[in-house]
Amino acid sequence: MNYDQIFDQAIDRLHSEGRYRVFIDIMRDKGAYPNARCFHGHNGPKPITVWCSNDYLAMGQHPKVISAMEDALHDVGAGSGGTRNIGGNTHFHVQLEEELADLHGKQGALLFTSGYVSNDATLSTLAKLLPGCIIFSDELNHASMIAGIRNSGCEKRVFRHNDMAHLEELLAAEDDSVPKLIAFESVYSMDGDVAPIHALCDLAEKYNALTYIDEVHAVGMYGKRGGGISERDEAADRIDIIEGTLGKAFGVMGGYIAADTKIIDVIRSYAPGFIFTTSLSPVLVAGVLASVRHLKNSSVERDAQQANAAALKAHFRNAGLPVMDSTTHIVPLMVGDPVRAKKISDILLAEYGVYVQPINFPTVPRGTERLRFTPGPAHTDAMMAELTRALVEIWDRLELRLAA
Repeated sequence: MNYDQIFDQAIDRLHSEGRYRVFIDIMRDKGAYPNARCFHGHNGPKPITVWCSNDYLAMGQHPKVISAMEDALHDVGAGSGGTRNIGGNTHFHVQLEEELADLHGKQGALLFTSGYVSNDATLSTLAKLLPGCIIFSDELNHASMIAGIRNSGCEKRVFRHNDMAHLEELLAAEDDSVPKLIAFESVYSMDGDVAPIHALCDLAEKYNALTYIDEVHAVGMYGKRGGGISERDEAADRIDIIEGTLGKAFGVMGGYIAADTKIIDVIRSYAPGFIFTTSLSPVLVAGVLASVRHLKNSSVERDAQQANAAALKAHFRNAGLPVMDSTTHIVPLMVGDPVRAKKISDILLAEYGVYVQPINFPTVPRGTERLRFTPGPAHTDAMMAELTRALVEIWDRLELRLAA
């Protein structure tokens, strides 16, 4: 058995398909986001503008967050000391779970080390505990949700994206007595569209199914206090489990679920992904705590981000660039070919000091490769105009078609 040959062939396949991932070497400058320095090449760091960060509101740069983390590091040290059960259940963890439960109007919340882990651990554990459970999953659900469903070993039914008629058809075909769970996202981060939450909850109530919503691209971003699309649409009380991340709009790291105390206790007691892993550093938790508290009371960041997202879409549309329809803060630009998407990204970085990663399969279906822009509160109109001019020049250089 030639192991090296197998590994080489696997990597070669990615290169041949234009899907080999290259991670940029950058350093953000505190207080100057979206400006950063890129360390690619041999001529020292080069100034760049970041256009694809999921730190949507730049809370990772916020003085309150940084100060809280510095204070925690000074007061309690760096690490948590172990799993939550053994030594890693600090008062910061308890306080943050209380804040997150309050944010979503739920009885309790539970912290995880990432949004991926919270989806995987919760979905896999919940379905295992419900005898004969069937999970109904939107076809565009995140990989972490798919992993959780797969790891549960339960039956699954995949419904067409946001297609309520198809979902009802699948629900109606099952035995009334079988436990059911409908899993979906609020904001789908590659297309930037939104789930019809109330329609999903109507079907859940009609067919006696639990509801599980992934709000990772919406918490902090939508609703009066940043509770997500479910808060904005006044639907949070209809949803059984709300899952979110602490590493996007809140700007730090981690994941969580919010639900009633019974569900929280079950996941806390049975999920290996929670039980057997070192808890988040109290330094990180202190930073998130400051971020959540700030965004509950401030809409300044949300308003500026939404205004800039709308402005960038208008810049692209007016220039004839193939911006995809999006009702959210996500601004996807369709390319449709992995090699070209990577080429455009490379030119932007090398010649224009613009950083945006290409999005390829399996993150999106083949033939829908794109560039995904996430303008934040600090991106200026001058930056948007400069970016648009660069993209138009590259589109012309590569002989890609612009809209009339």
